[in-house]
Amino acid sequence: MLAALARAVVRRRRLVLLAAAVLLAISGVVGGGVADDLTAGGFADPDAEASRAADVLASEFDEGAPNIVLLVSAPDGVASPAATASGLDLTGRLAAEADVVDVASYWSQRAPPLASTDGDQAMVLGRITGSEDHITERAGELTETFTGVHDGLTVAVGGTAEVFRQVGETVEADLVRAESIAFPVTLVLLLFVFGSLVAALLPVAVGGLAVLGTFLVLSLLTGVTDVSIYALNLTTALGLGLAIDYSLFMVSRYREELAAGLDVRDAVVRTVQTAGRTVVFSGATVAISLAALLIFPQVFMRSFAYAGIAVVGVALLGSVVVLPALLMALGRRIDSLRVRRTRPAAAGEGRWHRIATAVMRRPVPIATAVVALLVVLGLPFLRVEFGQADDRVLPAGNSARAVSEELRIGFAGNEAGAATVVARGDGDVAGYASALSQVDGVERVDAVDGSYVDGTPVAPATPASTRFDGDGVTWLSVVPSVEPVSPAGERLVEDLRAVNSTFDDVLVGGPSAELIDGKAALFDRVPLAIGLIAVVTFVLLFLMFGSLLVPLKALVLNALSLTAMFGAMVWVFQDGNLSGPLGFTATGTLDTSMPILMFCMAFGLSMDYEVFLLSRIKEEHDRTGDNTAAVAMGLERTGRIVTAAAALLAIVFIAFATSGVTFIKLVGIGLALAIVMDATLVRAALVPAFMRLAGRANWWAPPPLRRLYERVGISEGEPPTDAAPVGGPV
Repeated sequence: MLAALARAVVRRRRLVLLAAAVLLAISGVVGGGVADDLTAGGFADPDAEASRAADVLASEFDEGAPNIVLLVSAPDGVASPAATASGLDLTGRLAAEADVVDVASYWSQRAPPLASTDGDQAMVLGRITGSEDHITERAGELTETFTGVHDGLTVAVGGTAEVFRQVGETVEADLVRAESIAFPVTLVLLLFVFGSLVAALLPVAVGGLAVLGTFLVLSLLTGVTDVSIYALNLTTALGLGLAIDYSLFMVSRYREELAAGLDVRDAVVRTVQTAGRTVVFSGATVAISLAALLIFPQVFMRSFAYAGIAVVGVALLGSVVVLPALLMALGRRIDSLRVRRTRPAAAGEGRWHRIATAVMRRPVPIATAVVALLVVLGLPFLRVEFGQADDRVLPAGNSARAVSEELRIGFAGNEAGAATVVARGDGDVAGYASALSQVDGVERVDAVDGSYVDGTPVAPATPASTRFDGDGVTWLSVVPSVEPVSPAGERLVEDLRAVNSTFDDVLVGGPSAELIDGKAALFDRVPLAIGLIAVVTFVLLFLMFGSLLVPLKALVLNALSLTAMFGAMVWVFQDGNLSGPLGFTATGTLDTSMPILMFCMAFGLSMDYEVFLLSRIKEEHDRTGDNTAAVAMGLERTGRIVTAAAALLAIVFIAFATSGVTFIKLVGIGLALAIVMDATLVRAALVPAFMRLAGRANWWAPPPLRRLYERVGISEGEPPTDAAPVGGPV
């Protein structure tokens, strides 16, 4: 199949290159503005209890949690007559803004919890209505309108809407900076690897096609579903990285075939047959790992699957269709504009051959030492604590983060973190509110008939109190005395949900409930995601290699290679080690979705290099029948190229680690570390050691499966040395 594809590309190379140029232009025009169509939200499970509580609150009461906060500072204290008059005026101005409802302030409600403990600051709360994207847009407009001095009051704008608007804005700026770092650095390294400017530009060209092509796909997807803006970082990093990986492998094999005496036409066909086959299988493993993210309900997680599958598909298209057309058009001019001479090592003479041979002489002690090291590096993950992203993912000094920090430090109450309890039916509101107020961690419960503290009514109903809507539904606001997004906040929600009531149905929402439900939505599906990745990858590798042990070994070693990444996530980002040099604030937790997202990404990328190495070992084993020699020669043939590819991909991810947003930094550093571990310790030590210990069993399969592989397995024929001409002058 691939040989036929290669011959068709060679015959119609001009048409292929013209189509690629048109696709690139359309992608740039249509997909270039995709960031404007992406959402900064999508973190919640729409079917979770907390989400359903929010939906009922919005549909039945037209209410919701405040998402915009004006932090007001008064030089003479917020209770002074001048501050009171100006504060009421400011409250009215915010209430008069379009799409802003439920505005309340210290002055309008006479609510002490809305004033700071020192009396110098107060809050004006409001809720922006509309879609997540509209809320984000209005938050920016309101920030511009209200930030500054108003009638002697100094106003700063914060709240969840403004925090996540600034997160999205920071991510976009970081993307531009990361690209400006990654592209020139990778070009310089490609020049060093290939030795010629023409050869070095080929992976960059395929990378540009992969990135812009994926932008086009995401732009089209926004017409039918929400896509998270954070997927753009994955698109750029993976698009550039995978294009470099695949192009390195293809171009190196093409040069090798030319050096072996094939003419340009046959060298291109043979390259697609061999390296192209490996690239297709490698891309399939990456796509499978990322496709597992589709089983999660959050738009944030699913968006990485959309972007990942799209970028792999476009990178494959560029590598096995467009790149061969470029190689055919260039012919032997691929080495033009040479900056240094490169000479492939003779068989058996190279550094990687010596490394493989040395490892296979002492496989047991080397494998034991490397496995022990990786396990030790991964041990910190055993004490992982999961939390939720908040304002502290932004860099210190950010205006929205500064407001949140002031609220966290200077205000005694947790009004903005109140749990929402929605009850349906003819229940006893007073009795239920009294019971809720007695739960450990509850400061106050506001109900339709007043406020309750420790089981006792303490204040009558006010216009701000929760209420019945007339259809048998009421809601209660439970103000916590503990930090809402914390283990204590999670325990509080569990206790609230365990309180008995006489209502027909009760839903508990709010920030703490969202954290609990978010964890459940992710972790309940993790076994299914891992199982799907393992089973489909195993089948794919069996179809490629016809062995049971090789796929099993690949799965185990790839999982082992990720232990260092998981350990670093906790040691660095949860515990805060290196937080100073890396420029982030540790919160003592990891964002719940990050380990799952990074596992899928890192597993696919690690399997990428495993397929590169194993395919060459299998090719040598099929040729010689000598397992030990095949392992050494396979590592020799791929060592330099895979090392270069891993180094380049690691640099791309490290460039993204310069982001000001903590979880983007986490992804960049974690994936770079996983790639380095896989390309060094796993590929250079564990793979040769385990394949030496397994011997001939590496390629064993029971007779029924062997016959199945011979019937449906994927393999390519011998080099087309006697092939008929495929058309056109070289």
